[in-house]
Amino acid sequence: MALVALALLLVLAPFDGAVAQERPGAPAFLQLDGVRLFPVSTSKEYSGEERVERANRLLQEAVATGSPARIGVQELHNLPVITLDGAVILTVTRRDTQEGLSVQGQAEVWRQSLTAAIQRGRRQRQPAYLARMVPVSLGILGAMLLLHRLLWLLWRRYLPSALTQPLAGDSSSGQPLRPRDWLLHGVLVLLRLGLWVAAILMIAGFFPLTRLLTSRLLEALTESLGSPFLPLGGHRYSVLDALILVALFLVLVRGVAFLKGLLRIRVLQRTGIEPGSQEAIAFLLQYGLLFLGTLVLLQLWGLDLTSLALFASVLGVGVGLGLQGIARNLISGLIIMFERPIKVNDFIEVGDLQGTVTHINLRSTEVVTLDRISILVPNVEFLESRVVNWSHGSSVARLKIPVGVAYGSDCRVVRGALLEACVDVGDILATPSPQVFFKGFGESCLDFQLLVWINQPRRQYEIRSELNFRIEAILRRHELTIPFPQRDLHLRNERLEVAFPAEITDALLNRLGPMAPSGDD
Repeated sequence: MALVALALLLVLAPFDGAVAQERPGAPAFLQLDGVRLFPVSTSKEYSGEERVERANRLLQEAVATGSPARIGVQELHNLPVITLDGAVILTVTRRDTQEGLSVQGQAEVWRQSLTAAIQRGRRQRQPAYLARMVPVSLGILGAMLLLHRLLWLLWRRYLPSALTQPLAGDSSSGQPLRPRDWLLHGVLVLLRLGLWVAAILMIAGFFPLTRLLTSRLLEALTESLGSPFLPLGGHRYSVLDALILVALFLVLVRGVAFLKGLLRIRVLQRTGIEPGSQEAIAFLLQYGLLFLGTLVLLQLWGLDLTSLALFASVLGVGVGLGLQGIARNLISGLIIMFERPIKVNDFIEVGDLQGTVTHINLRSTEVVTLDRISILVPNVEFLESRVVNWSHGSSVARLKIPVGVAYGSDCRVVRGALLEACVDVGDILATPSPQVFFKGFGESCLDFQLLVWINQPRRQYEIRSELNFRIEAILRRHELTIPFPQRDLHLRNERLEVAFPAEITDALLNRLGPMAPSGDD
């Protein structure tokens, strides 16, 4: 990719931004039925387009009407002129003469070429020719359909199956498409599109009318794309210039991405540098090459970068005032890259979010939670809020597991039971060894705390759950009770009197009727 981009830059650099601009004095072509016959140069009085305009119209009318047409050469003002049925259509000048020919010889060559073109145009308008070319055109369409199908089958047979699903990724693995797969799929689409365009142009070239319409369409498209519309840096750029510039920039981006992947796979992984440093180096290299490549591309294209200094300063002020949030995140991303409070593969906790850092970009950082959900966190959050980095410096962390047992339990047995729960648990480190602390006397239980050390913070919830299962089973085996909160209620009076308002009492008596108790009850 990078070599292709460099080759394109070197090839297009001499044009200096004038790819679509016609050079002064460029020759025009005499055409018939959309077929170029020969170039006609600019004379002292007329341009090439003005010289061929009338000739093209007269030749087209002569072929379309089918009337007898005789091409001849006459002498006028000491110069040979080409006539059509006695009417002058073109004057042959010394500028039109090819090397090794005289003016009269060049006129004779043009006369023969025009005579053959008129005969060919009339022959191609005959019913016999049309009847012969229609089956040929249908055959080309059928061959294109077969080639299209064969190409698709070969592509699916010898390339990854993910290429057949460009919008979703590989259905078998659930993984997104790699950049190489996207590139190969793009090549497939362009190849198939190019084959169909070539077939259509070939069929259109068989018939005079379609060939003429195609030629005019291409000329109109070329003229519209080549018309300058953007004056910048002393040059006027056309739509075609802009499209080529965008295409070169895309090639530059893909080439830089390819170099970044090559550096990470072939160089950085073999140096033994930690993944976070590898990501930072690849990140800086990618954006540095993009910046330098863009400058070189614009300079070679003929754009004077000094003329953009004022525009860049105004744009910088606008970015600083209107895009303060984005600017803060960009600066925060650079600080994270160099200071490295967090790195790729670190297990962090910021706010209520816990997860593993997978990518550190210039504006945001991608964090994958324990639920396998990717969350993009603005970089400023890591500098303006408290961040817990479980992997910073050392990945060893301590878990605290509170346990309460009933009053009257043997504390030594409780301590042995808790330490027994940690035996043969592979995720718990032997050094430092587990510890049990007697924290105090609670309202309804004796409070203990089991402390264990682990080196996999991402699995802390699984380890905690496994320990709780083992602790409960071992305490039950040792007949140690885990109490629950209890309350004792003591009543001072043996008889309670409840007083209700008079309205409530009357309503109850009326509802109960004869079942109501007497006043003595």
